[in-house]
Amino acid sequence: MSQAELTPVSVPRVPPRTLWTLGLLRSELTVTLRRWRILALLGVLAAVPVLVGVAVRTETGGGPGGGGGPAFISQVTGNGLFLVFAALSVTLPVFLPMAVGVVAGDSVAGEASAGTLRYLLVAPAGRTRLLLAKYASVLVFCLAATLVVAVSALAAGALLFPVGEVTTISGTRIGFGEGLLRAGLIALAVAASLIGFAALGLFVSTLTDSGIAAMAATVGVLVTVQILDSVPQLHGIHPYLFPHYWLSFTDLLRDPVYWDEMARNLGLQALYAAVFGSAAWARFTTRDITV
Repeated sequence: MSQAELTPVSVPRVPPRTLWTLGLLRSELTVTLRRWRILALLGVLAAVPVLVGVAVRTETGGGPGGGGGPAFISQVTGNGLFLVFAALSVTLPVFLPMAVGVVAGDSVAGEASAGTLRYLLVAPAGRTRLLLAKYASVLVFCLAATLVVAVSALAAGALLFPVGEVTTISGTRIGFGEGLLRAGLIALAVAASLIGFAALGLFVSTLTDSGIAAMAATVGVLVTVQILDSVPQLHGIHPYLFPHYWLSFTDLLRDPVYWDEMARNLGLQALYAAVFGSAAWARFTTRDITV
């Protein structure tokens, strides 16, 4: 037997804390995505593009449509790929953030209400990593929910309408492959638009032991801020409200792409995530959980 065969192979060791963190994240994702109400929310989100597509098809009979309705609706009959853009425009102001608000609001308060939070805190992972795992699971849900809407819209659009070259907002035409790529980038931009609101919902969830109260409060904040953002007299505070730049993803359908509004949106979301993430950490790490 050669010396090389006798030499032990060095296997990199994974730090125990990393293993705990990954295991905790996997556990949080499993629990979150297996809850019946979460699956019901994803089912509703998947149904919205189908309903929009069927409504447009029924109204126009598959022919050229009118110009009314939400953004991109008039282009759907000419190209089913536009149903992706229309569905995201319809779901982003209300349906998607409400679903994220339910998940984020329930993340900590739901565990406290069920009496399982204190058992999680006994694990070696610690409160900080537990909170990070919960926030990460909410962000994964943001991405999953957005992709559910996009994929459902793409399938419904391809079945109900013709697909082909895409006419951009600027009037230029791009190939179907590039249009599909831009649809994927738009889905990522929409998911990223929700990270600030997710942190806000997580913070609200640390303030109460009632999952229902946390979900209701988070959705209430969403509705209130949306109303404030629609009042012209309050234009001075609009750029600081988390939903103000949500529809900036439409700039990805320009040629060339406009990045300014999307950069402002990502910066604003990062600011909200930092502020409310820090507030959630400060509250959660000092919270007395005895019941």
